Amino acid sequence: MSFDLPILPDGWTYAPLDTCSQKNSITYGVVQPGAALGAGKPLIRVNNFRDRHLDLSDVMYIAPEIESKYSRTRLCGGEVLLTVVGSVGQVVVVPKQLAGFNVARAVAVIHPLPHIEPDWIAICLRSPLSQYLLGSRANTTVQTTINLKDVRALPIPMPPESERRVIAEFVSALDDRITLLRETNATLEAIAQALFKSWFVDFDPVRAKMEDRIPEGMDDATAALFPDGFEESALGLVPRGWRVGTLADLSDLNPESWTARNQPASVAYVDLANTKDNEITSIADYVFDDAPSRARRVLRTGDTIVGTVRPGNRSFAFIHEPIENLTGSTGFAVLRPSAVENAEFVFLAATQDASIEHLAHVADGGAYPAVRPDVVSGLLCIVPDSKVMKAFHSLSEPLLAKISENQKQAQTLATLRDILLPRLISGQLRLEEEKSVDIQKQ
Repeated sequence: MSFDLPILPDGWTYAPLDTCSQKNSITYGVVQPGAALGAGKPLIRVNNFRDRHLDLSDVMYIAPEIESKYSRTRLCGGEVLLTVVGSVGQVVVVPKQLAGFNVARAVAVIHPLPHIEPDWIAICLRSPLSQYLLGSRANTTVQTTINLKDVRALPIPMPPESERRVIAEFVSALDDRITLLRETNATLEAIAQALFKSWFVDFDPVRAKMEDRIPEGMDDATAALFPDGFEESALGLVPRGWRVGTLADLSDLNPESWTARNQPASVAYVDLANTKDNEITSIADYVFDDAPSRARRVLRTGDTIVGTVRPGNRSFAFIHEPIENLTGSTGFAVLRPSAVENAEFVFLAATQDASIEHLAHVADGGAYPAVRPDVVSGLLCIVPDSKVMKAFHSLSEPLLAKISENQKQAQTLATLRDILLPRLISGQLRLEEEKSVDIQKQ
């Protein structure tokens, strides 16, 4: 098989992937795993791949007697995994703590030779060249599939070992920084959700005052804003003076759309597929006349967007200081706070697990289960005293703002990485000339 490849610098060469790997070591995993079990041998599937790492929140377990037939793909740590069926071309390096796991048929396992770093193989497989070659040879008749013969033939750039190590360390440092920002955001969001739940679901400050206790972690001025008892409501006991309402009481639904009269020259488009768990992973720029017909929802700072198609997919996000003409799909319900201090409450109420689970439960429509936008704005919530709402805003606004800032920094670093990667592994850019790059300041 021949490839039209970029010319490499002197001292560099291309090597087929199978010559960079241990003999007969590029293979796929369990073909017939049988029924999923509550316990057994853990199996990594395509759905466990998440942006260069493995998400093990939903691991499949199979019977030990089935897994024992596939010892060739039982992991020890340090292998490179490549998805070859379905969402093909995703790559991760197996961490040591996953020793004993196995992989499904849709995942290829690559055992690099001892003197070739797994991280080097991984970054080469993620490069635009490898991704293009994989895509060009994929069979899409039924389900996108890459033949292992084509995987083994992939050309891997091979600079001297010292340069491989420097490049791999540089790219890994970028990846680590991006991972740290995302982990920080997960912590910040958990704090915001915990605060929301404490104040507006469990009513912890009210219960503390009823028991003549100082609410935990709260100053006297804030504690004084909360009532010291409950009263009956349609949803049971609620804090005295508060009421049962809906998100429509605190926000406006789909308040602004582009029309023939107000359309801009171009839009920055956000789709459901690129939005998940309060992160917008990519934004597409379009001349308005060329934009998808669904690119109509105008997005402003403080808006909450919730996907109405397959709401269980958690396509939601909080909009903070958006770029010019940021535009959401009509597949989103846009909730714009009717007062600035409502913004964080609306987002957290609309996207708490109970709300998303309810939307997923009531969605209908067969192949594309969906809810009407007014079902999102009609979600029930407890409407607190305005002073309590303002106090919550003062605490939660910095959390969501920091999450947005971290997301933008992570996206900048990811863009930098993706721009530099093909130049680095082709030798067009030599890191010795770029020692001034400071990842922490990007």
